Amino acid sequence: MTSTSTAAAVRATVHGYPRQGQHRELKKAIEGYWKGRVDADALRATAAGLRRTAWQQLTAAGIDEVPTGDFSYYDHVLDTSVMVGAIPARHRAAVAADPLDGYFAMARGTQDLAPLEMTKWFDTNYHYLVPELGPEAVFVADSAKQVGELTEALALGLAARPVLVGPVSYLLLAKPAPGVAAGFEPLTLLDRLLPVYAEVLADLRAAGAEWVQLDEPALVQDRNPAELAAAARAYHHLGTLTDRPKLLVASYFDRLGEALPVLAKAPVDGLALDFTESAAANLDDLAAVGGLPGKRLVAGVVNGRNVWLNDFEKSLTTLGTLLGLADRVDVASSCSLLHVPLDATAEREIDPQIARWLAFARQKTTEIVTLARGLLRGTDTIAAELAANRAALASRAGSALTHDPAVRARAAAVTEADGRRTLPYAERAAAQRARLGLPLLPTTTIGSFPQTAELRTARAELRAGRIDTAGYEERIAAEIREVLTFQEKAGLDVLVHGEPERNDMVQYFAEQLTGYLATQHGWVQSYGTRYVRPPVLAGDVARPGPMTVRWTAYAQSLTDRPVKGMLTGPVTMLAWSFVRDDQPLGDTARQVALALRDEVDDLEAAGSSVIQVDEPALRETLPLRAADRAGYLAWATEAFRLTTGGVRPDTQIHTHMCYAEFGDIVRAIDDLDADVISLEAARSHMQVADELAAADYPREVGPGVYDIHSPRVPSAAEATGLLRKGLEAIPAERLWVNPDCGLKTRGWPEVRAALENLVAAAREVRAGLPDAAS
Repeated sequence: MTSTSTAAAVRATVHGYPRQGQHRELKKAIEGYWKGRVDADALRATAAGLRRTAWQQLTAAGIDEVPTGDFSYYDHVLDTSVMVGAIPARHRAAVAADPLDGYFAMARGTQDLAPLEMTKWFDTNYHYLVPELGPEAVFVADSAKQVGELTEALALGLAARPVLVGPVSYLLLAKPAPGVAAGFEPLTLLDRLLPVYAEVLADLRAAGAEWVQLDEPALVQDRNPAELAAAARAYHHLGTLTDRPKLLVASYFDRLGEALPVLAKAPVDGLALDFTESAAANLDDLAAVGGLPGKRLVAGVVNGRNVWLNDFEKSLTTLGTLLGLADRVDVASSCSLLHVPLDATAEREIDPQIARWLAFARQKTTEIVTLARGLLRGTDTIAAELAANRAALASRAGSALTHDPAVRARAAAVTEADGRRTLPYAERAAAQRARLGLPLLPTTTIGSFPQTAELRTARAELRAGRIDTAGYEERIAAEIREVLTFQEKAGLDVLVHGEPERNDMVQYFAEQLTGYLATQHGWVQSYGTRYVRPPVLAGDVARPGPMTVRWTAYAQSLTDRPVKGMLTGPVTMLAWSFVRDDQPLGDTARQVALALRDEVDDLEAAGSSVIQVDEPALRETLPLRAADRAGYLAWATEAFRLTTGGVRPDTQIHTHMCYAEFGDIVRAIDDLDADVISLEAARSHMQVADELAAADYPREVGPGVYDIHSPRVPSAAEATGLLRKGLEAIPAERLWVNPDCGLKTRGWPEVRAALENLVAAAREVRAGLPDAAS
């Protein structure tokens, strides 16, 4: 039993909290503002109300210190760019004219202004807006947002801790601005940026901040000596300021490794470390550096990225060890709770037995508070909670849902040959060209077409019983006919059925596979106002029956052009779900791959000549440390090949990836052995084409020429320019023409115009090629 004197300072806290509200009120208010139905004052009032509600929920749960500054209208990295005055030149006039509209122009673009590039936040499915910086960058402090939100919390009588993206991570996350000479490193701007952070810290102290958290997640990645020296310099500068609050430097998502001694020696007042499974080495590393004498340690023992209940006894053991390594130990989530849904009690349709195993953001705050109380006052004070926790953990371990002998036997019988195509790519490519008869620079889309209000209404009416299955299916069939008719008229070469029957590219499949659970209210922010409901992968996975064959075959019956079969790949099925944590990921991936393999085989048997297996999460899930990557890529690429390895040589396998740094995984992309890959490229100005060319990637590639995450419609001339840039790296016989991603989030008017421009661009460039006649 922990003595009160030893742990008298123990407090409960979190790094951040979901922003959207119980019913996604923020999404609705922002989209209303974009459409002119909500004015700026009403939007700000909604935002303030959501912040107040979140803080009050945290306080009512027993959280002692609430975070501020983690709220965002779109993205916290974009907020940091505003805070330090890093506004791209093309957006400065818009920001000066109206800061709110200018902010959204940076995030989404306008017809005349390209947005900032967007990519994944470390190894999560959250997307951040990439800062654009050049050697002439001038930083100017603007602490209004951070001070304003702190002031709101203090006015409610709360202990509050502002949270900022740290200066080192901010610069490491940035990219050289367009037109900047090759070789420029944004980190060279650190000494110019630090005085701006100093000014913001002084403003927060003046506003009443006792502590400020500076997030440095980039330091959990492999960092070279120059980058580590920059971190040491940054925190010596900020730590020795005379006019500052106490500084808590936070890391998460992995172990700090070689950065831990750097931060431990820095003149800051505390560190926040992740002590969950992915960062367990932090415990040994902290002991190796002699702990944090005289400093605060915020111990992330409750996983902020998954939805499974905490193992209290294991966490208390870790916390007890940490008591001897710091002046004060506080209990926290491992990272912001932004990455999990808000409240598991809203999921009334989940089996109560399974519901015992789940912890969303509100339940995780309760876990944190329970652990803090047990650490402070002794385990006797949480005896009932410990008993309930043991029972729930035992229930999960012994459940038939988590162990299906037939599934495990099939997975154990897999051989290397199951993941190999019968012919090498070069021979397959010739057979596929003969079968498909496509022109040079063939045009296609990624899969989904606009999910209209009518489609969403039809699904809601089906669930409510206002229409029957036959009525719903007739609406789906009509939508497929419309999508096929448009594509043929627009001149696309390889068509899609548009996926009108699918609510989400992962959830749709999860609802038809054993082992998965779907939530009704488990919304998580992906980017901006885009929220998803990741399914929960709770047990062993199998496919009871075909999932996509009916509608794909129906679409193919309407046209002589090839219609792609569309599936979500095994890695993405894991990455965009809350995956089980009770067995190795590779084992789960193999189960999912075998279920999808059955679907691929059925699609081919039904006549599909082109089948796309999307893997946008392959790069996203790449471990943050290089030493951990080979093992991950081995099982990830094996799972894809297992999914697709059984088809005929003349069946063309496509895959798709988006919004990630692909240069790190070019070898793995090749190892997938797909025939065609489509990739995001519009916002990054065809960077991926150069990366693939530099790696001698030998297969067909479709680097996107239409940024679908922006409402702007690219002109035919713009798409033509991108295509010609793509041709500088990829030969015409291997270049496809397509958007960056699916069109689900866009409206029909912009989709029609953009795809017509895309086809026009392909025809113009094709006509100028030497062997266009072929």
